[in-house]
Amino acid sequence: MSFEKIALLFAAGLVAGAMNSIAGGGTILTFPALIFAGLHAIDANATSTIALLPGAIAGVFGYRRNIAAAAPWIRRFAFVSLLGGLLGGILLTKTPPRTFEWLVPFLILFATVLFMSRAFFSSWFRAGKDHPPGPRWLAGALFFQFAVAIYGGYFGAGIGILMLASLGMLGIGHIHEMNTVKNVLGFLINIVAAIYFVAMGLIHWPAACAMAAGAISGGFFGAHFAQKVPQAVVRHLITGIGFTLAAIMFVKQFARH
Repeated sequence: MSFEKIALLFAAGLVAGAMNSIAGGGTILTFPALIFAGLHAIDANATSTIALLPGAIAGVFGYRRNIAAAAPWIRRFAFVSLLGGLLGGILLTKTPPRTFEWLVPFLILFATVLFMSRAFFSSWFRAGKDHPPGPRWLAGALFFQFAVAIYGGYFGAGIGILMLASLGMLGIGHIHEMNTVKNVLGFLINIVAAIYFVAMGLIHWPAACAMAAGAISGGFFGAHFAQKVPQAVVRHLITGIGFTLAAIMFVKQFARH
């Protein structure tokens, strides 16, 4: 890879790592950056999963003190998360490359709309705090988590928002406990998909390493400055980036036809 491409991927990882530590949404940036660096869409998706994995590990480590309290929920959702993440990864490799390239602008747009809708989903889990989950709620949440995991293995951007909504509706009111469950399940979804992508030979390792180095640095500095940055400003900036990248991808994809 050229120095310019390595610099681009490091910078994208740097910003994405900071975004994830402050407000989430890093994949909205890393995935298009890998495509702009010349990777095919499916390889870019798989490489992005690997590149952001250190950040997922750091997220679990950061909430390690809450794992004991969150363990019952983690056990309930671990299997469907692993199975769904694997199925999503398999589905990605079974998608014809041209079909996935056609889907790329829509996936970025969907992830951006999900990110923008955080407040809407927050009202869901605030509404569920006073209602302990019954068997039907739990069965529905398991099915929902399975669907989220499939999407996570396939593309992944926005799964944290979806999981927080589901967990809140089950009556988990402690935000740190919810984030612990979300981070552990998100890691399970990503790690099983990542292992499959490695086994299938989809990873562009120089690109993944350059981006991972940036993501680790960005995550560190993002966590350090998170308290100094207005959250609303960051969310608006990420939303703007997402819509801009989606528009570029739409033009790039459909201007050919």
